[in-house]
Amino acid sequence: MGRSPDSETPLLPCKTYSKGTDVKFPLWLFPQCTRPYLELIRLDKPTGTKLMFWPFAWGLTLAAYRVNLPIELYWGNILKALFGAFILRSSACTINDIFDRKMDAGVERTKNRPLASGRISVLSAWVYLLVQYAVGIAFFHSTTSGLALQVALFQLLPLFAIYPLLKRVTHWPQAWLGFAMNFGLVTAWVSTTGTFDLHLLLACMTGCWCWTMLYDTIYACQDIKDDIKVGVRSTAILFGSWIRYLLTICAVVFVATLALAGYINKQGPLFFILSVGGTAVHLIWQFFTVDLDDPASCWNNFKQNGYLGWIVWGGLMVDYLFELRVFSLKFLVI
Repeated sequence: MGRSPDSETPLLPCKTYSKGTDVKFPLWLFPQCTRPYLELIRLDKPTGTKLMFWPFAWGLTLAAYRVNLPIELYWGNILKALFGAFILRSSACTINDIFDRKMDAGVERTKNRPLASGRISVLSAWVYLLVQYAVGIAFFHSTTSGLALQVALFQLLPLFAIYPLLKRVTHWPQAWLGFAMNFGLVTAWVSTTGTFDLHLLLACMTGCWCWTMLYDTIYACQDIKDDIKVGVRSTAILFGSWIRYLLTICAVVFVATLALAGYINKQGPLFFILSVGGTAVHLIWQFFTVDLDDPASCWNNFKQNGYLGWIVWGGLMVDYLFELRVFSLKFLVI
């Protein structure tokens, strides 16, 4: 008889991997008995952490530009944002795989995930998730307060717990993910400025929502056949041959709201040239290179969106540094 995905396969004694094995970096750096837990949080697939981190970084840099935040405080906050993104993404992957373990077992790309393959028991995964939640709550309590803390905890706890359930009842789980992935932007803005700029945050969240819709619909194109078989729903299945129209609309709105956010925040020309213009060029390049019928091409395109984050952040950062220099020169003149 086959082993149930809910049963626990005994792990081998702990030992470290050597570079010569076929285990992906950085998993071979860790003892073998810990590897399934590191796979569960996708430590060997950092794109998801990048996509979670960029809204934090964009919101922080927009806020730093607005309030002329000292650069030494900025870099400390960037490191906090990176850890926050990591723990958010880790717990999101864990709760997702707990709910999806049986469906994952029926999809070629995901059948070897630790829960789907039975290398981790459901009980162990729940305990692991609670530890991640405890770390996340402690971290956000120590680094944020007030509204920023409430937003951070809302993102950590209910948003990602709801997402995997939506795959069963609606073709729009990507729409929910668009909110879940990007609340870090609000957390970073509020914790840095102490204010809630409704117009700016609405523009930013709308743009980020469209960006997530874009890259996660492409991501879902990898598994359309298997998803239909196991009952998973997605925008990729819903739109079918109309997917490119959806992606085009999302891309145009993303670029437009990026420009609108820059206007509201009174960004300089460097932001519009580098961030807005660069993002538009990158998205056009994506459309010309992605093959939505080829899972490998879809996966590669998904990863490219992790690199797109550098373009948006780069323009924001150059603008911010230029603004700091201008304020410094004014101070010297006075």
